[in-house]
Amino acid sequence: METLFKDDELPEHLQRMVNAGVSGLDIMHGELKNLMLIAEKDLTSALEQEELSEEAMDSMVRTECEGRLDMLVELYQLTYQLSFAIQEKIDFGFAEKDGQK
Repeated sequence: METLFKDDELPEHLQRMVNAGVSGLDIMHGELKNLMLIAEKDLTSALEQEELSEEAMDSMVRTECEGRLDMLVELYQLTYQLSFAIQEKIDFGFAEKDGQK
């Protein structure tokens, strides 16, 4: 599978976000959303090609696209779960310091 960026460097748009002080989790959340949109387009194209050709190889491509999209969705959901868990810990930590529970 082809990757979107070189292995040894961060894409400029992500580096700008790092330089601006955006949290890694927020960067991941946004980038996963972009990757999901790309994967959805790839899946749509694969479905169309499979319907036209009815070839086994095209079915395999569609299956790969579905798997990639499913994986990205799971990671995207994980960013939400982590964000909520981090915020809960922050909120609980502040409440505990103020003598509240």
